[in-house]
Parts: sequence; structure tokens; C-alpha cells
Amino acid sequence: MNQSGLIFDIKRYSINDGPGIRVTLFFKGCPLHCAWCHNPESISPKIQKMYSAAKCIGAMECIRICPNNALKLTREGIVTDMKACQLCGKCAEVCPTLAIEMSGKKYSVEELMLIIEKERLVFDQSNGGVTFSGGEPMLHADQLIELLDACGERGFHRCVDTCGYTNTDKLLEVAKRTDLFLYDLKVMDCEKHRQFTGVSNERILENLIKLAQTGANINIRIPFISGVNTDHENVEKTAEFVANLAGEKKQVNLLPYHEIATHKYKKMGKEYDSGHLKEPSEEELKEAQKIFANVGLQTIIGG
Repeated sequence: MNQSGLIFDIKRYSINDGPGIRVTLFFKGCPLHCAWCHNPESISPKIQKMYSAAKCIGAMECIRICPNNALKLTREGIVTDMKACQLCGKCAEVCPTLAIEMSGKKYSVEELMLIIEKERLVFDQSNGGVTFSGGEPMLHADQLIELLDACGERGFHRCVDTCGYTNTDKLLEVAKRTDLFLYDLKVMDCEKHRQFTGVSNERILENLIKLAQTGANINIRIPFISGVNTDHENVEKTAEFVANLAGEKKQVNLLPYHEIATHKYKKMGKEYDSGHLKEPSEEELKEAQKIFANVGLQTIIGG
């Protein structure tokens, strides 16, 4: 069986998604809707069109090639009638400045393995490998398992970046084939987690406990956001929870919040409202590192 799923980006020479130099595959679709999401194009499981008016030079090639007459040029740039548009992507293919982009492309396992295989020399020289991210790769569990098996057969290091909001049995099957998990934790309070992500964290925490019990190698990644989870109470609860997980002490990466994805929302025709979200202060970062250190956990800023 050769599964196919939507990939919205393939990043080569990645150094922040696991050890060494890696190729990271970003699956489209996510069960969470985090208020701070820096890849908004990853949330929908469907192909989407993105447009940057700043790049548009009015060449009109997109208008001429559209089989459904869904595009027109206005003072604000190219406007798409989404009722007529069938997301065929022909407009993006002919756009000379890449003002129009299609987010999401179907790849078979065989096609992805051909891409990954080209990076073998880089993997060997840097002790790198392949990272499956998103969105949420566990939404594509069957294809993910095929890819992990194929990478394992070739001796490639395999890393899965997950929010943990997934079927437990599937997660444990993936664990049998994964060398390292990058596991996201957002907020410990269930209702606050629901407020900022749209879902409860109960399944996420339960899955992390069960995953740790298998002996899986896990790094904890925490998007660190002032106004959401930098308060003393939340950091203490997070540190206590992580410290009590089975197995060796986990590495914790604190990922400071930023607003660099604002332009992506504009490309999708959306306005990004950061609300009360702010970058954490140096004091908040140092205090968090101290709290984690008190329970024997190493923290790294970024990564």
C-alpha cells in the first residue's frame, strides 16, 4: 500500500527539528487551532491558495490561464472568486513572481522517499535525518508509518513532531518506528488550553504519559508566550509533570513567541490579531529555567 497525503512544505538543511542537519516534511491539517500558530496554512487539511499583493506585478498570466475565469485584476491586486476557483493551481504555476502560491500538494510515499534519499550524504556527515512535522503528522498516521518504515530500512534517523492530540494506539504504533519525538506542551490548565487551542489537553497529557512508559526518546517543546503560560503556577505544574514522566529526564525546549507569521495570515486573506499574546521577557525565561532546573530538567531556549 502506498499512501498519499498533503504536504505544505519540505524544508532541507533544517537544524532546529532534531539532531544534525535534517529534511523536515510538513503535513497539512491540525486538530488544534492555537492562537499563536506560526504556520496558519498548516491548519486546514485541504489545499489552499495564498496571495501576496506586494509581489504582484500585474502580469495577468494567471487570469489568462484560469479555466474557470475565477480571477480578476483590481486596484488591490488579483482577486479570486472562491466559488468559481477549483484550486487547480495553474495560476500559481505561471505567476512570474510567485505572488500566488498553492499550499498543499499530494505526494506518494515513493515520491517523498526519492526526495529524502537525495539528502543521504548530508545525514551521514551531520548525524542528521528526517523529521515529520506539520500541522499534525499523526492525522496522516498510515502514511506516516509507511514513511517511518521506509526510512528505517535505509538507516535514516526518524523524528516525529507532534501535539499529542491523537489516537493512542496509532501513536504507540508510530513510537515503534520513531527514534525521537518532539512533543508539544502548551498549557497545563485544561480550560485555558481549550481557550487558546480549541481543544482540551487531557488526551495530550495522557498520551505523553503512555508514550514515556514505552521508553521512547522524547524532547518536550513549549511555545512560551507571555499572557498564556509564562506564569509561575503554570511553569511549576509543567515542570512537575515532565519531571515525573517515566524514563530518563526529558530535555525541554522553551520556544519564545514571536509575530513573524503575520505576513502568512495576510497571504491567506486573514488578519492576525495577537490579542494579549506577547514575547516572554528575559526575566520570565530565566525564572522558568530555574524552576525546571529545580526538578532536574535541562532547558534550552529555542530549537
